[in-house]
Amino acid sequence: MVKALKIVVFPLLGKPVMAIFMCTFYHKFEFELDDKGNQCHDKIQNMFYILYGEDDFSIYQALGEIKEGLGDAGTLAVNTVSLDGEHLTLNELRHNCNTVPFLAPYRLVVVKGLLKHFEPGASKLHSGRVVTKTDDKLKEWKDLASYTKQIAPTTVLVLIDGKLGKQNPLLKELSPLAELRVCPLLRRGKLTTWIRQWVTGKNGAITPEATDLLAQLIGGNLWAMSNEIDKLLLYAQGRSIAENDVRQLVSYAQEANIFALVDAVLERHPEIAHRILHRLYQEGASSAYVLVMITRQLRLIVQTKELSSRLSPSQIQAKLGLKSYALDKTLAQAKSYDFDRIKQAYGRLLETDADIKTGRYNDRIALELLIAELCYGKGTYSNNVVERY
Repeated sequence: MVKALKIVVFPLLGKPVMAIFMCTFYHKFEFELDDKGNQCHDKIQNMFYILYGEDDFSIYQALGEIKEGLGDAGTLAVNTVSLDGEHLTLNELRHNCNTVPFLAPYRLVVVKGLLKHFEPGASKLHSGRVVTKTDDKLKEWKDLASYTKQIAPTTVLVLIDGKLGKQNPLLKELSPLAELRVCPLLRRGKLTTWIRQWVTGKNGAITPEATDLLAQLIGGNLWAMSNEIDKLLLYAQGRSIAENDVRQLVSYAQEANIFALVDAVLERHPEIAHRILHRLYQEGASSAYVLVMITRQLRLIVQTKELSSRLSPSQIQAKLGLKSYALDKTLAQAKSYDFDRIKQAYGRLLETDADIKTGRYNDRIALELLIAELCYGKGTYSNNVVERY
């Protein structure tokens, strides 16, 4: 590390003294020299990151890891700036990235929501011709890739976004230049693995049955999952978390079962769907209640998909009257599933409701048929279901 150079350039009076002190301290703290006498920065290996995906919990964890590698948290906080990609210009980004850190080795620049504006999508009329939404933006940001190679060696740039497609033109251009961390929602085996690892990381233990039940009840919302695991670890008091602990302690279990049932239906997992349905029956839920709740959830998913393009999550929550947990789950489902698939399932629910009201089937047979048809295809298992009842 280069020692501070105590060279007096200005008269030692007033503010010039402070200027010399600050400059001297900065160079002492900041730079190391390589064999050729050039400044180098070996505390971190990467200066440019792209974190994206639907799992914002994992993105938050990844950003935390990056921050840990940049030195003291207190000085880094002063040298961290968060920018809104919605209205950001390339010149503004350059200005923030070229700013020298204050009494610290690094400056962290975090940009949220920039890449989503380059997703191939709807078109608009512009000067008599149809162009994509990304055309104008691409012209403005076409030099970003080349600029990332010139960013000040004291700046770490992090781009954060939600779910992005592989054909996103700016993402494709920047990917070879950055460290990419893709964070999709965890499902099935990956989710249960995460649960086991998270519990182990907190010096706890959990049975396979409890792990599977937690995954079914909470799903891929890792914010909710981590909170529930913390409560279960306190409740277990050093022993392994058991399935019965999950049943007794995990809140909103019946509502969570509805979310899990909708996930299983939309993902065409009939065995999981029927297992969750029968668990709801065992917990005292009527088939009429289940049908109403599935219908309600699919309607909320459709509404959320339509509103998310123009409203913030808090505005959607206020408009639909959802609790925080229900909002998180509905937003995740709205992002995860194809609109046509959701509309197909919703339409089939309306048919089931008509079957019950006209007396064609009783409510339990109608619900079993509904789940079988949505998972397997219409008519495939109708006779077997009717014969069982």
